[in-house]
Amino acid sequence: MSDSNRTMARATTCVSIGLAALTLAAGCVVAPPPPPPPPPRVVYTPPPPPPAAVDAEVQANEAPPPLPDYDQPPPPDDGYLWTPGYWAWGPGGYYWVPGTWVMPPRVGVLWTPGYWGFVGGVYLFHAGYWGPHVGFYGGVNYGFGYGGVGFAGGRWVGNSFAYNRSVTNVTNVTVIHNTYNETVVNNVTVNKVSFNGGPGGIAAQPTPQERAAAAEPHVPPTALQRQHVQEALHNPALAVRTNGGHPAIAATPKPAAFNAPGVVGAHGAAPLARESGAPANVAPRPQAQPDAARPMARSIAAQPGAAQPNGARPGAAQLAPARPNGTAPARPNGTANNAANGARPGAPAARTAPPKPAKPQPKSEERKHEEGTH
Repeated sequence: MSDSNRTMARATTCVSIGLAALTLAAGCVVAPPPPPPPPPRVVYTPPPPPPAAVDAEVQANEAPPPLPDYDQPPPPDDGYLWTPGYWAWGPGGYYWVPGTWVMPPRVGVLWTPGYWGFVGGVYLFHAGYWGPHVGFYGGVNYGFGYGGVGFAGGRWVGNSFAYNRSVTNVTNVTVIHNTYNETVVNNVTVNKVSFNGGPGGIAAQPTPQERAAAAEPHVPPTALQRQHVQEALHNPALAVRTNGGHPAIAATPKPAAFNAPGVVGAHGAAPLARESGAPANVAPRPQAQPDAARPMARSIAAQPGAAQPNGARPGAAQLAPARPNGTAPARPNGTANNAANGARPGAPAARTAPPKPAKPQPKSEERKHEEGTH
């Protein structure tokens, strides 16, 4: 091969190699990635407001008084659940909200009482609520099944509530059919402290079961419970500055029934006067009676409601059995008693003077008769 041909071959080879290199380089070029998509639009939805409660969390600068000592009234009917009394805070200071029996808002729920807790240098009230289990209520021993932890006063059996007669005052078993007796061992020191934490407060923390109960759905107090609190707020006798910590209305058979029969006062409470707005079960103080009226009162009390025969004066002493038509028994000599002769009605027959013998005719009449014969 001539030199010219060799030169031509080399040139052709170099061009081929160059074209192949360019082709390879063009195939290795990487395209830039596409831009990222815009972030999704976030729309903020505020959470629903919590249900309104009868007691919003109220603050007080002083500790609530000790719990008063009182007896539990019996339940008014089957199905009522006990809600213990507590001290609430109002414009005039602490006032007592009486314990009462309440019809629950639905089947299967139990009442968790409210309680005062010392937080951040102040006393904060945590409102009570209805729920499937009893939550934390500060370890306060409210009594009647609320010994500081849980509730031992009864339980739901299907759609009916059964009462534990060992800790609740169930007396009318003809009305309350579902009862049982279960001894409750109280491991909590029995005292009347009404708040948790702080100086002199109860040192109790929620148990795991109580924490779980706090996360369950809750039902706020019923309308009658709210009315119960409002009436307690406006009742001057329930203010601690009036009752000294011993309210005369400590518990009621039903919510807001402050004047109904069955209202229970605290031990050591001064009885309320029988005035407008006073409990109906508080009888007025008996009036002193004069000595002359006491035997008559005893005679009337011995025969309550006995009608006096023939319209005789009420209250007359009846030492002998009443006679038909108001007549008196005949005397041995056939004379009537002093009542038949116009004497004061109702006078005791034993004191009636005997009839006087007939007076003889005066001598003047005899003389006249003698003078008429001459």
